[in-house]
Amino acid sequence: MILSGAASQGLGARLSTALDEELGAVEFDRFPDGEKIVRVPDQVSERAVVVASTVSDAAHVQVLQLQDAAREAGATEVVTVIPYLGYARQDQAFDPGEPVSVRAVARAISTGTDRVVTVNPHKDAVMEFFDVPTTTVDGAGRLADPLPSLEDPVFLAPDENAHSLAASVRDAYGAGAVDHFQKDRDHETGAVRIFPHDTSVTDRDVVIVDDIVATGATMSEAITHLESPARVFVACVHPLLAGNAWTRLSRAGVESVYGTDTIESAVSSVSVAPTIAARL
Repeated sequence: MILSGAASQGLGARLSTALDEELGAVEFDRFPDGEKIVRVPDQVSERAVVVASTVSDAAHVQVLQLQDAAREAGATEVVTVIPYLGYARQDQAFDPGEPVSVRAVARAISTGTDRVVTVNPHKDAVMEFFDVPTTTVDGAGRLADPLPSLEDPVFLAPDENAHSLAASVRDAYGAGAVDHFQKDRDHETGAVRIFPHDTSVTDRDVVIVDDIVATGATMSEAITHLESPARVFVACVHPLLAGNAWTRLSRAGVESVYGTDTIESAVSSVSVAPTIAARL
């Protein structure tokens, strides 16, 4: 049975269809003191698949509640699918006295599940913090589906670490070059120059590919350094798009933003349900 968190109901329904498994009638409520509660009124005979992106602190708590509710409903196995893993960028103590927040979150989630599945965590190494078996799914290839017809495209990652994401989208699209942005600092003036590593984008369609677009600040700044591209598109697995991110990208010249439904938003134009289903 598929049990969806409040922030992942669309993806839960699509995963139910992809797996041909029942979609549970999860109920969401709130007590007068503000505490939230979930209910799973149906009996779960065998496996329960909890599907919940942890886009907020409340969503993290909801994962723990869904796991426990699944056990109470009779599940003999609980698989927790976290399409977007919040706190994944807090993967170390950056200053003295700070927690490794994703480690704390992972340990809590591990107590109520037999297995965890995530989609493109910010760093694969964060999966080591879980105390149960984990599976990481690459949803980047799905981003090729909503792209328009491109002219001599360049799939461009924001840095070398994300190069493989851009390659996944290019491979799925079936044509084009792959490159990443590089930064050089002038030692005399201190000025930073941002440019594609070794590929010209002049008069070519450019697709900027990343795992997460949060504020859009870094990406929009990089886009302004492209030399005469034909068109610019953004493709991201997790379209967080916080604050005025969409405005920033639009002002930088981005025609369209394409994301998956790991985070359900206006730009979630393709589903990772088939990719997740293949690993369940």
